[in-house]
Amino acid sequence: MGAPRARAKLTSPAVLIAAVRRGGLAQAIALFALAIVLPFVFPSGAFVNFLADAGAFVLLALGLNIVIGFAGLLDLGYAAFFAIGSYAFAMLASPQFGIHLPFWVLLFLASGIAALFGILLGAPTLRLRGDYLAIVTLGFGEIVPQTFLNLSQWTGGPNGIGSLDQPTIGAYKFGFNALPYYLMILALIALAVWVANNLRHSRLGRAWMAIREDELAAAHMGINTTATKLAAFAMGASFSGLAGCAYAAKLQLVSPDQFGFNVSVGLISMLVLGGMGNVPGVILGAIVISSLDRYILPQGTNFFHSIGMTGVDLTGSRFLIYGLILVMMMLFRPEGLLPSRQRKAELRGAAGDPGVAGQEAALYTEAVK
Repeated sequence: MGAPRARAKLTSPAVLIAAVRRGGLAQAIALFALAIVLPFVFPSGAFVNFLADAGAFVLLALGLNIVIGFAGLLDLGYAAFFAIGSYAFAMLASPQFGIHLPFWVLLFLASGIAALFGILLGAPTLRLRGDYLAIVTLGFGEIVPQTFLNLSQWTGGPNGIGSLDQPTIGAYKFGFNALPYYLMILALIALAVWVANNLRHSRLGRAWMAIREDELAAAHMGINTTATKLAAFAMGASFSGLAGCAYAAKLQLVSPDQFGFNVSVGLISMLVLGGMGNVPGVILGAIVISSLDRYILPQGTNFFHSIGMTGVDLTGSRFLIYGLILVMMMLFRPEGLLPSRQRKAELRGAAGDPGVAGQEAALYTEAVK
C-alpha cells in the first residue's frame, strides 16, 4: 500500500503545486531541470526562440514583483528600466562608440546602471503614494523611450543600435542560435529566484511587506519608509537591467519601439494573473502571458489561415483576449493562479479571522527587529 500512495503523492498536480508554493528546494530544482531539458525534447528553432524570449519576461516579472508584489508600489513605467539596461549594453558593446566591453562584465554593469536610475527616479518621487506615484512612474516610462528616440546621434534614433557584440564563453560564440541564450537566461532566472526568496524572508523584505500592508503603521514602527521603498525600486530595476542586457544580446538590436507602455502593462498582467507577491505564481503568470503573446496566438492565427479563415487574426486581438482573461480572473480568482497564503486570505474575506490579524501583527513586529 505504501508504494501506490508514494506514486500518487509524486504525480498529483495539487500536491506539486502546493509544494512549489511552499518553495521547496527539491521541487524548484526539478522544475529548473525540466526547463533545461525542454528545448532538447522539442528542438524546433521557433520553439527554443520563444522559450528564450519568455525567459527574459520571466526575469522582468520577478523584478517588478519586488516593486509591486513585495513593497506594494504601483510602477506603471517599469519598461523604462528594461530600456536603460538594453541601451547600456548596446552602447558599450557595438560600433556605436567603438567600445567593446566583455558581455559578462556588461551584464552586471547594465544591471547596476538600471539600479542607479531606479534610485534617481525614486529619490524625488517615493514620498508620493498611490495614484500620484503611479502617474509619475507612467510619465517616466514614456519619457525614457522618447529620450532614446530623440538622441539619435548616440542611440540611432528610430533605427536603434544594431551589430551588437555576441556573448562568448572562451572560444565558443553564442552566434544566432537561441539555445545558448535560453540557457543563459535560465541561469539568470535561477539567480533572480534565489535573490528574491532570500530578500522576501530578510529584514528588508519584511519591511517591504509591512509598507505594502500599511505604510503609516510601518513608519510608526520605526521603518524608514523612503529608504526602504528606494531599495525596492533599485532592486527591481537591477533585475530589469539584467533582462534588458540578455534580451538585447539575443536580438542583436535595440530600438525604442521595444519598450512601450504595453510592455509595462503586460508585466503587471503577469503578476495579477500568476499571484502578486508569490515568486512561483509570478513565474507561472509570465509563462502563461508570454505563451499567449508569442506562441499560442500566432500559431492559432496560422491554423485558421491554413483552413481558409483568413479574416481571423488572433494576434491583432491580443489585448482584447488579455482583458477578458483579467476580467475573469478578477471575478473568480482575484488572488491569482498561485497566490501567497496571506494575499489569498486577504482577498477571500478572511480579514475578520483573528489568526490573520495575529499574522499581520507579527509581520510588523518582525519588520523592525
